Amino acid sequence: MTADERVLLQRRIELVNLLERDGAVATRAVRQALLDVPRHRFIPLENRHQAYENCALPIGLGQTISQPHMVAVMTELLRPGPDKTILEIGTGSGYQAAVLSRLCRAVHTVERIPELARRAEEAFRELGYDNIVTRVGDGTAGWPEFAPYDGIIVTAGAPAVPESLRRQLKDGGSLVIPVGDRSFQMLRRQVRHGDTFREEEHGGCIFVRLVGAEGWPEERE
Repeated sequence: MTADERVLLQRRIELVNLLERDGAVATRAVRQALLDVPRHRFIPLENRHQAYENCALPIGLGQTISQPHMVAVMTELLRPGPDKTILEIGTGSGYQAAVLSRLCRAVHTVERIPELARRAEEAFRELGYDNIVTRVGDGTAGWPEFAPYDGIIVTAGAPAVPESLRRQLKDGGSLVIPVGDRSFQMLRRQVRHGDTFREEEHGGCIFVRLVGAEGWPEERE
């Protein structure tokens, strides 16, 4: 390990310790996944010096990498496990999928912007994360070919929970999604019990918009 790598690892440890003190990290497994995944590898070079600050950062194309606090909270709410298959909507930088890949059997992730999907796939390949499958498409439609999923996580703000995603959730599974208007959302978890869904609220948040047939319309310049 080089001196620079040791510095980055120490900063990652300090960040994860902060998340644990704040209550965002609640389990040993999630703590270890956050320690294992090098967040700086998912951030453009010009912003990598901020990789281990507890804040969201731009990744280009109008998108962001989520705040580490939110990644930890959403991961814990999803209740990941080594026998589970997860669907992620909104690959973005690829960081959230990478964290989940350390906790789950498989991660299927959908991204609507081809360039972001390409960058994320490159990072997964370089890091050897071979249990992540990426697709370019409308995330609000999910990925029905591999349904049902043990858990579904949406990393963009939706005006309502897409029905397509609810249909693709396994009985007993959790769907974690920010729902609200364009400027502010409430983080929600829906747990499926047969044909009914028990919903919980887990605090306010701000995400980029979930664009698609069952989300927000794409705004043209």
